[in-house]
Amino acid sequence: MKTGFQMNHLSELNCMTDSTLPIIYESQKRKNINYIFHPSDLTYRNNKLFAYASSIKILSSNFKKYKLGTKKLLLLESLDLIFIRQDPPYDMPYISSMHMLEQLNSKTRIINNPQGIRNSPEKLLMLKFKKLIPPTIITRSLAEVEKFLNKYKKCVIKPLYGNGGENVFLLNKSDKNFHPIIESFINKNKEPFIVQKFLSEIMKGDKRIILVNGNPVGVIKRIPQKNEIRSNIHVGGKCAKTNLSKRDLQI
Repeated sequence: MKTGFQMNHLSELNCMTDSTLPIIYESQKRKNINYIFHPSDLTYRNNKLFAYASSIKILSSNFKKYKLGTKKLLLLESLDLIFIRQDPPYDMPYISSMHMLEQLNSKTRIINNPQGIRNSPEKLLMLKFKKLIPPTIITRSLAEVEKFLNKYKKCVIKPLYGNGGENVFLLNKSDKNFHPIIESFINKNKEPFIVQKFLSEIMKGDKRIILVNGNPVGVIKRIPQKNEIRSNIHVGGKCAKTNLSKRDLQI
């Protein structure tokens, strides 16, 4: 098949933690022709969607060596399959690329569906599952944060559209940085931010469960470093083998 990957720039990827490169490598082993491009490479004209794309061949199993073809204008409907792999931020360039990819005909399969991605920002999608999530507020109000913190004592604050553990802070009213942290969130972002009750169980790790067509096919446990609340691999969290519990399957 001919397979495309809309993704971050190769220079931005961590070969040890990013799963895009192993997916490309697996596609290569299956004799597919693989192309990579970025959201900014998309062009729509004459009722067709194109991307300035490069072919890629990975030359080592640790993904550090690869060969790129000359960048050329590629008609995306000529591809059999496209993986959408770029990281958030979930901003207008991100959303715009989803609208553009949605113009492709149904013969080109896209993973995941652009409309599904666009309509499912993860920190808002969770609100559909109110019984499963910790106490949560989404706001831009200092007064609301203070009321919430008075009730739950320790909380976590994070951007609504962030990823990789970036700008995630533990909030405690006894911390002298409490007000500066809130002020920074209010002043630097136009969007609301999210505050949740801190769950101390995070020190034992959390789970990431991989679903294919709604069915769990794999799971890892992410464990924070010592003196750290973030389990994200991007910020030093460690992966450990684990199993799916009955509670995981209920969720």
